[in-house]
Amino acid sequence: MTRGSIAFIDDEPQLCAAAADWLEASGFEVETFTDAALALGRIEPARCDCVVTDLRMPGLDGQEVLARLRASDPDLPVILLSGHGDVPVAVEAMRMGAHDFLEKPYGAEHLVEVLDRAVDLRRVRREARTARRSDLASARIEGRLVGTSSAIAALRRVVQELSDVAVDLLIRGETGSGKEELARTFHDFSRRARRPFVAIHCAGLSEAQFEAELFGHERGYLAGTAAARIGKLEHASGGTVFFNEIEAMPFSLQSRLLRAMQERGVERLGSNALRPVDLRIMAATRVDLPAEVAAGRFRSDLYHRLSPVTLDLPPLRERAEDIPLLFMRFAEEAAARFGRPLPAVREADLRALRSHGWPGNLGELRSAAERAVLGLRPAPQESEAGQLPLPDRLARIEAEMIAEALADSGGSSAEAAERLGIPRRTLNEKIARYGLRGD
Repeated sequence: MTRGSIAFIDDEPQLCAAAADWLEASGFEVETFTDAALALGRIEPARCDCVVTDLRMPGLDGQEVLARLRASDPDLPVILLSGHGDVPVAVEAMRMGAHDFLEKPYGAEHLVEVLDRAVDLRRVRREARTARRSDLASARIEGRLVGTSSAIAALRRVVQELSDVAVDLLIRGETGSGKEELARTFHDFSRRARRPFVAIHCAGLSEAQFEAELFGHERGYLAGTAAARIGKLEHASGGTVFFNEIEAMPFSLQSRLLRAMQERGVERLGSNALRPVDLRIMAATRVDLPAEVAAGRFRSDLYHRLSPVTLDLPPLRERAEDIPLLFMRFAEEAAARFGRPLPAVREADLRALRSHGWPGNLGELRSAAERAVLGLRPAPQESEAGQLPLPDRLARIEAEMIAEALADSGGSSAEAAERLGIPRRTLNEKIARYGLRGD
């Protein structure tokens, strides 16, 4: 391991050569310059541990070199070499941020001692900067993957470690467990974040629709199309493609996806030209894919291509300690969206939240938080509801359906009325009766 990477600037070639010989023999990597302007164009602060520069040089002097280096990287140590009469100037340079200065002629061993201290300082500063970036990233990821359970903490660590690693991955989990949010978190904390994140839901599309959506088509290939259309894989180049419910992908298209992954290229329908794409592929499933492979419903080669990294996202019932925190997060979001105050949550409510099975996972919990913000109980007990008279039970069901429609419509009573299939005036009357709020 090198003792440090040093840039040495002095307009005297013999002094540069002598310094390089001594420092290289002492274990440093050294690059020398007799032209300060050339040095500033060549020094890469990320690869340099310390700069040593003469104070008085033709053209750019040491003070200007110091100022420019400090502007590009304030943590890069700069050591000034000065003649006897330059000591006052050197003191001013120290005030400007120079690490140290040596009066000529200096002792070679003393130079090594000063450089060792500067390199140590540089490494400490680098480690501190890396730690700050890591702490900031960790805090931001914690805001996305909320929870104190060991399973969620482990997933946050995996995001930090693998977000920038160009490896495809498979996420397994029940419906509503947060698989797409996990995939988006990987994307958003990677170098691909400025490029598209394209989510493709494999269920519910016909084979022809799916193929055209995925690969695009040339002009005139499909009846009624007057223009070529770019497919989702091509559109996402440079970014991430997320296949939700990958098990529902038509079997005949699985080989085409496999080829696109292997060649990192796509062919539009009606074309033989391979268009290169730069993609990270993520897929999610709620079923046992190896069992689907064994049953002949999913290609084994595609499964192995998708799963170099496989992550399991636990359902809410297996991380009950996360439920109150998630509920409050969803309630805060709903309160801000609906313009309503946060509901008072009692200890009994928290116990009910933890004990509920949450078969709908995060989606069901979010709906419960939204109902609470809109004035309904977050998790009514079935036994309690069963003891109510039939009209009251029907009213509760109606109120919950209206609250859910309002939540899904962002608080818009017009859109909620359309979703429910009733006149807006009727809905507004019911909103007033149940103490809900629309726009």
